[in-house]
Amino acid sequence: MLMKKTIIALSLALSSTFSYASIESKTWPASVKAEQFVQDAIVIGMLASPYGAGWTDEQQLLDYFAAARKAGITGHDYTITAADHNFDDFLLHHNKHRSAMAKEKHNYLVAYSNRDIELAHVEGKTAVLWNSQTATILEEDITRMSILKDMGLRSMILAYNDIFRTGSGQLAAYNGQDIGLTPWGKTVIDGLVKYDILLDLSHTGSKTANDAMDYMEKNYPGVPFIYSHSVPAGLYKTASNATPKGCYRAIPDNEAIRAAKSGGYVAPTFTEWMMDGIWPEDITPAQAADMIDYYVKLVGVDHVGIATDDMFSTAGVVDFATKNADMYNDGGYMIKAFDKGATGNGELAKILAAITDELWKRGYSNEDLAKIYGGNKMRVYAQVSEGISPEQFNKEFPARLKALTQQRHELLSQAK
Repeated sequence: MLMKKTIIALSLALSSTFSYASIESKTWPASVKAEQFVQDAIVIGMLASPYGAGWTDEQQLLDYFAAARKAGITGHDYTITAADHNFDDFLLHHNKHRSAMAKEKHNYLVAYSNRDIELAHVEGKTAVLWNSQTATILEEDITRMSILKDMGLRSMILAYNDIFRTGSGQLAAYNGQDIGLTPWGKTVIDGLVKYDILLDLSHTGSKTANDAMDYMEKNYPGVPFIYSHSVPAGLYKTASNATPKGCYRAIPDNEAIRAAKSGGYVAPTFTEWMMDGIWPEDITPAQAADMIDYYVKLVGVDHVGIATDDMFSTAGVVDFATKNADMYNDGGYMIKAFDKGATGNGELAKILAAITDELWKRGYSNEDLAKIYGGNKMRVYAQVSEGISPEQFNKEFPARLKALTQQRHELLSQAK
């Protein structure tokens, strides 16, 4: 009850002070060279914006994707359901998104394979890769996994914040209630592997996550798992205002290392309220680059991606948290972060070119950035869904990207 009252109070305060998150975030200046590099790379971000939480009007969604395409963002790991959504919720949200996209059918591709992502890059379309931040959409019926696969689901999280039949989310673990991976959680993992859907351990409590990794390593050695949008806890431990427990959404180094050793990737999210002890009003390109650089030094350049975790507006975030108050019982952590000014995240279309300039300054090569911006994710997709070895993918990717980008330029030239 206290959490509900506090969130409602926050909502009223936000309405009179600030109201931005992603779509109102700052556009950072960048070099023409960096802007062109983003256009020429295959960029796959992460958008966490279920209908009703991140957006309510179809035009909001269409405008967001239009801006992303203009900036050169190829596609998005896209959260379609979260928290305790059920199968009917999945169908509702799927319809809401597809209904909006149907207004501009020529601009979208649901990416069932890397070929769809490549086509989106060449033709300047938006590639959509559905992600579910919950396993509750199965409603304890594992046979629904095949339906989800056919509808384009590419990754799934076992537990979001709270305790579920699969195990515990990060907030439950933060509150000392990490029950670990359950028998049903193991069944869900079996279904994910069977249908080539990635196990995503973002939002998952450490005991549950490590149990899941143990289960994967024992039963499915060589099958990668990922953290699609997780802040590195180690980066903020020495921040001057760091809290004793840190942000419950951050992951410890050992979890990131295990994901990389599986062949998977970790993608930091440029979300300000999760930056423990920092909580900037606008995450800077240098701060975003710090996250990327931290993970690269920890796990290697072949195992790092990017994710903004966009939620469109603070008002939407607050409303979502209000409706799911029991799942945000964090002792006021998120609210205090908002109070300190951390209101949103760096929208990829507005910050990625500037991040590119920053990473170049730090010695990153174009090949490094091509991997981080999309290549590493595609390598994992290729391994899981298409049986292509990481070695083969990495050998062929630079030349393939160059050829695809040349096709893109030719199409743009013809259009003019």
